[in-house]
Amino acid sequence: MITIAGSSASKEIIVNAGIHSPLELTILDVMFMSSYTYAFRSIDALLFEIRFRVSITSSSRELYYSGAQFADFYRSRCNPMFWHLLPDGAFQLKSGVPASEAILDIYRNGPMYAFECATAMIIILYHAAVKMLPAPKFNQLFANMRLWGWKFDQDLQIVHNIPPDYLPGDIRYVKNPDVNPLTPEWQGENIVDLGDGTFFGHGLGFRTIEGMIEALAMRRRPGATRMPYLMLPATRPGFSYLYQYSFTRSISENSILLFDNGLERSTLSPEEYEKNRNELLKNFITIRVGNTS
Repeated sequence: MITIAGSSASKEIIVNAGIHSPLELTILDVMFMSSYTYAFRSIDALLFEIRFRVSITSSSRELYYSGAQFADFYRSRCNPMFWHLLPDGAFQLKSGVPASEAILDIYRNGPMYAFECATAMIIILYHAAVKMLPAPKFNQLFANMRLWGWKFDQDLQIVHNIPPDYLPGDIRYVKNPDVNPLTPEWQGENIVDLGDGTFFGHGLGFRTIEGMIEALAMRRRPGATRMPYLMLPATRPGFSYLYQYSFTRSISENSILLFDNGLERSTLSPEEYEKNRNELLKNFITIRVGNTS
């Protein structure tokens, strides 16, 4: 079930508002058919999460084809033009380098990089955020970026729990309890749900869950009796938190666009919006800033 600003939402209206790809429709269908209530402040906020999830899946595929290599922390490498390589294998953004350009460089010059699977997941989330947020805002939020395992900037607002539903773009984990002690980097694999029955894991590529389990099983200690298994929690960025940074507020260039339940659009100045903000939030399902020309 989906609610918009506290009211049940029509699937037809949401689809007409901006659902374009089969994967977007898949995500929407999971939410609609769920017994859990997915609550959004506006249709735009819902579409933002759906598109962000699609971006996570595409960023996963792009990382694979970038040529970036798998390595443990001790063998990590990065482009020294953008990053400092620290003794623990972390990548520290260089002073004066825009965070967005540093993330994009990993995808442009993949063979210059090597890192393990947890770092890969954070890189994927940052890359998806680059596509979803204005570059100046991204660079402001993540100005002190450091890449190392599951260390991340608080503005990603990552949530790790057992969700009511699993959705494309979720990050899952396959644990390998009997890992070979000679290759501890294979104690598990972080994987991205691509929404088509396959998952991406840095170092293992594209496989089904069964394929991921089989690959990790080959990396167990001699005499192992326990099989790898998919854990229940899922990891997600804070979509609703990041949504507030997804548009640029410029009073001199933009007006406020209002959409009612029938998606009829009206506009008013930022000054008028601020004066009547509380009432407008009650009566309109979508409010965003945009150029009305």
